[in-house]
Amino acid sequence: MPLVAASEPRTIALRIMEAAALTSWVEEQAPATRAWVEASGFAAGVGEVLALPGEAGIAAVLVGWGSAATRGRDRFPLAAAAAKLPPGRYALDPGGVPIDLALEALGWGLADYRFHRYRTDKPSRVELVCPEGVDLARTEAITRGAALAQDLINTPARDMGPEALEAAFVALAGRHGARHRVVRGGAALRAENLPMIEAVGAAAAEPPRLLDLLWGRDDAPKVTLVGKGVCFDTGGLDIKPPASMGLMKKDMGGAATAMGLAEIVMSLGLDVRLRVLVPAVENAIASAAMRPGDILPSRKGLTVEVNNTDAEGRLVLADALAVADEETPELVVSLATLTGAARVALGPDVPPFFTDDEALAADLMAASARVADPLWRLPFWTPYEPLIEPGIADLDNAPSGGMAGAITAALFLRRFVTASPRYLHLDIYGWTPAAKPARPKGAAFQAARALLALLEDRYCHT
Repeated sequence: MPLVAASEPRTIALRIMEAAALTSWVEEQAPATRAWVEASGFAAGVGEVLALPGEAGIAAVLVGWGSAATRGRDRFPLAAAAAKLPPGRYALDPGGVPIDLALEALGWGLADYRFHRYRTDKPSRVELVCPEGVDLARTEAITRGAALAQDLINTPARDMGPEALEAAFVALAGRHGARHRVVRGGAALRAENLPMIEAVGAAAAEPPRLLDLLWGRDDAPKVTLVGKGVCFDTGGLDIKPPASMGLMKKDMGGAATAMGLAEIVMSLGLDVRLRVLVPAVENAIASAAMRPGDILPSRKGLTVEVNNTDAEGRLVLADALAVADEETPELVVSLATLTGAARVALGPDVPPFFTDDEALAADLMAASARVADPLWRLPFWTPYEPLIEPGIADLDNAPSGGMAGAITAALFLRRFVTASPRYLHLDIYGWTPAAKPARPKGAAFQAARALLALLEDRYCHT
């Protein structure tokens, strides 16, 4: 369902119809149209469509808009209708209904995503003319960033290990003239004092590495994104059961999301000094694997007891966050598919975020609501700090007890960001279990649009 620029070819009107207005609208129509609508059973529910016949084919299509209550059950009502439309080029007719044209156009574009690497679908024959006043180039930049992230997450680990993720990262830098650097392999990681990234990836066939991208004016506000790049997570020696391992190709979803957001930021030319750090590893099982009870040094100087090798994401993030913190950027953001506890608390659709900055939290919540990219704040609950202090080392990567897992993981990461004025951590799921409007089943591009709006609000005033 591509979004296209206005052009001369004939278009079909997509008439938005709220359920409450349907009866009065029908009464005003010609007898044949009234009979057609009444016979169809069309009730203007969200996502319902009804083609109205004309002398030369389809005269117009009614798109159900439901009520405010039913629209609130999901996002992107126009995208809910897109897949049901007959082939053609459409032009949106709000019919006096107040709608967010930019948001609905974006939803239409996001709904066009298909993962083509292993099978080819027929191209969509349904197009929407970009509504007047909507920035088509901006919409395309956002959908392009989302597609990049979704493609990376959807690709199985056989084809998306640390080497392939590095190649995608380097290609991203090259498209935008960004500087990049790769610290690859055990010797190089040791030389640069990145011991936890080395330890997590030590057992894998493809060596662990840290990917580093830099873009923008050096004197622009510094924003650093740190994305968890665990390309597959067996759980290590604390091996996951099969049911938990099945989706672990998406354990690099934080890295993919950071890269997708970077694609958008650079495409739009936001006036920030952007840095992206991705520790790219596979948590595999072999003789070199880290063991439960091992105590690891870290770049920050803190020691970490490994009480569960399946809590590896926070280890690689910690070293990368320490790198980020050393240049004290305005904002450090970590993105990670980190804990099952976050999913238990909020489900797959609503990622939690953590920050100690009240103004930042308020701005992010406002941005999240404005762009329909839901987030919810959980606390950096300082009274739980003793839970991550094992006694034998400075920190415990997997405190016992099973409670507040998302919070204790966030507290662990916070220990590695001590100089930067603002730190924001997002525990995303990165997956849509069942298809929803503008969100096909599979990889999900979560939190990035809310972060984009936050960056524009805070740092890109004209």
